[in-house]
Amino acid sequence: MIWGRDHEGKFKDRLATDYRIEVLDSSGKWQTVADASDRAPFESNRAPSSSFNMTGLSDDEAKQAIALVEKKKQLQELISSQSKELLVFAGKFRKPDEIHLLRRGDPEQPLEAVAPAVPGVFGKVSLPLESSENQRRKTLANWIASPDNPMTARVMVNRIWQGHFGIGLVTTSNDFGRNGVKPTHPELLDWLASEFIRCGWSIKHMHRLIVLSSTFRQAAQSNPSGEAVDADVQYLWRFPSRRLEGEAIRDSMLAVSGRLNLKMGGPGYNLFDMRGGLSGFKPIESFKADGLRRLIYAHKVRRERDAVFGAFDCPDGGQSTDRRRESTTPIQALNLFNSRFTLDESEALAARVRREVGDELSSQIRHVWKLALSREPSADEMRDAQPVVREHGLATLCRVIFNTNEFLFLP
Repeated sequence: MIWGRDHEGKFKDRLATDYRIEVLDSSGKWQTVADASDRAPFESNRAPSSSFNMTGLSDDEAKQAIALVEKKKQLQELISSQSKELLVFAGKFRKPDEIHLLRRGDPEQPLEAVAPAVPGVFGKVSLPLESSENQRRKTLANWIASPDNPMTARVMVNRIWQGHFGIGLVTTSNDFGRNGVKPTHPELLDWLASEFIRCGWSIKHMHRLIVLSSTFRQAAQSNPSGEAVDADVQYLWRFPSRRLEGEAIRDSMLAVSGRLNLKMGGPGYNLFDMRGGLSGFKPIESFKADGLRRLIYAHKVRRERDAVFGAFDCPDGGQSTDRRRESTTPIQALNLFNSRFTLDESEALAARVRREVGDELSSQIRHVWKLALSREPSADEMRDAQPVVREHGLATLCRVIFNTNEFLFLP
């Protein structure tokens, strides 16, 4: 008998790799009753087979074996389903640690104990030293959301305003202190904050208030007198035009091509070939199924940006960013015109158009404009697009439309 080299099971080869079993019969001769000739040869780098080998069984025995294997599978699935437990992230309160003043900030030189409180400049909120953890959290939450604390409301309405106009009334959304920028419209910010508190902290009310305002409903058209006074449109004399975020560009391309997966919740999909490690992430170029969900569901890798849309000022996943800064670089144009993702979605949009309106050229072009730009093409656009489709195909026109300012900018 020849055994595998490992007797402790570290290398998964403890079984006999070759053997012969003999017995001594009544006549004094040795007879071979079993050997390794009918077994698969041992290969250390081959994964074990999970299938049941029915070689040598009769038809009845094979049928019985198949039935047993199927029953075993059903029982294993039942055991697996019954073994699953609902997992949650949970914590429990404990007695809070004593916090002390520190001489010169040295933790080795504690002074008197300090009771829980907010900095005096923000008001008078304090608790006894012996207060519990949940009492401290509740008191802090009530102070943050108190009508007597206007800072929370000011920060929140500034964020809502930033979402609609691309920039807040206070441009430094994360810093309302001395190092931050003063509001461009301080009276408006104060009024919005008081209105937010008055309406019961209703975010929906603030959205409705802003989008129905004459400021939001302005055209984006420029004029020389406005440009001369306020080229950055800080004072909102017109609606500020801005490019869509990288996530919105990708999702819009998927929506127009008809491939956007609207599944919500659940684990995120991968943008790279692996998640662990510190470097060597290879971008995934073509996506299917869950990979066609909105980019908000993509698994973020710290210090690694999406290969195509990361160039559109997507922030590092490892740090907080108060506002997306807009830049214009050659990499953005190259990524959006030559990437595998753009080519795939251009082909998908072309296939959708042919499926929905047929093969008539003018109808195809008009349908591309309706899907991507929500309007009819002009006579000049129609005249320019027709030779492109004839010579290079409908997918090329779709690819061009995905790269137009009208598709990428708001409004």
